[in-house]
Amino acid sequence: MMCAVRGLNRERLLKQPGDFGLVLESFVYNELRKQAVWIEEPLNFYHYRDKDKVEVDVIIENAMGDCFAIEVKAAATLSTKDFTGLKRFQSVAGKRFKIGVLLYDGDHTTAFGDNLFAVPLGALWS
Repeated sequence: MMCAVRGLNRERLLKQPGDFGLVLESFVYNELRKQAVWIEEPLNFYHYRDKDKVEVDVIIENAMGDCFAIEVKAAATLSTKDFTGLKRFQSVAGKRFKIGVLLYDGDHTTAFGDNLFAVPLGALWS
């Protein structure tokens, strides 16, 4: 629906990776919201951005205040720079931070630090 409203087709999304990234972030957010109904406890969803404009796409907070951070990247390869937002939020949240996941278009789950992981997008349905 969002693609139709914005006039985005396959060719345009391939030529403009920024648009594809926004569509992918929205898709992941909506999938997480749908799956949240499977959990009996209430979950709150947030977006994180600090004064330096460092962002995390989705923060999920449970009733105990534990935070789970999710970043979405439309790329098959990653670098430590891609974890900037997750690391910043980890330092801000302190003990409330439980895990940071960077969902990406790759094939392997890889640790990128203390409770930070790169995970293939397909894990949303596993």
